[in-house]
Amino acid sequence: MKAFQALRPGDAVLSEEGADNSHRIGADRVWIIDPLDGTNEYGERGRLDWAVHIALWEHTQLTAAAVSLPAHNMVFATDPAPPLPPRRSDKPRIITSRNRAPYAAVLVANELECDAVRLGSAGAKAMAVVLGEADIYIHDGGMYQWDSAAPSGVAAAAGMHVSRIDGSPLIYNSPDAWLPDFLVCRPELAEPVLDALWGDRWRAHRDNGWQ
Repeated sequence: MKAFQALRPGDAVLSEEGADNSHRIGADRVWIIDPLDGTNEYGERGRLDWAVHIALWEHTQLTAAAVSLPAHNMVFATDPAPPLPPRRSDKPRIITSRNRAPYAAVLVANELECDAVRLGSAGAKAMAVVLGEADIYIHDGGMYQWDSAAPSGVAAAAGMHVSRIDGSPLIYNSPDAWLPDFLVCRPELAEPVLDALWGDRWRAHRDNGWQ
C-alpha cells in the first residue's frame, strides 16, 4: 500500500490493509482496495476461489474497477467490460459460501427453486455470476466496502444488476466503511429476487427515492 500511495500521492485510499483516513471523505479520487479477498481460501491448499480487488471512486461513483482471480490467471475489468453471458439453465443457480447459506439466499432459493453453487470469497462469487457459472449472489451478513466495490463495478459493467438486497444503490466512500448487504444477479432475475425477499415493499421504497 505504501508503494501504491507513492505512485498516487494525491489520491486517497480505503483498504483492508491500512488505517482509515477521514481525508478520503472530501477527496475527489479514492482507491478502494482489497489486496487479498478470501484469506481463508488463500491459506487452504488447493483452493482457487480467492481474489484481488481494486476500484476507483470519483465524485460520488465508481468509475473503474478490476478483480483478479490469480489462481485461475484471470482478470476482469470495467474496460473492456466482460460480455453478459448467456443463461445456461431455466432453473436459477444461486451462489453461497461453502459453510452456510445466508438467510436471504435461503429465502430466494426456496421461492425461485434455485440450485445451489458453493464457493469462497466475495470476488470469486461475484465473478462466477459474471462468467455465467451462477445467476444470483446474495450476501446479508455485512462486509466492508473493499469487499464489494471492485466486484460490483465489474458486474455492473458486464450488465448485471448490482444493489443492496432491498434494491437500493450501493454507496461507496461513505464515512462508515461497513456495508450491511450485497446483491449481484442477472438483470432479468432482479425483480424476482427482490419480490422473493420483500414482495411489493421494495417497489414502494424505490418509488420513494429509496428513502
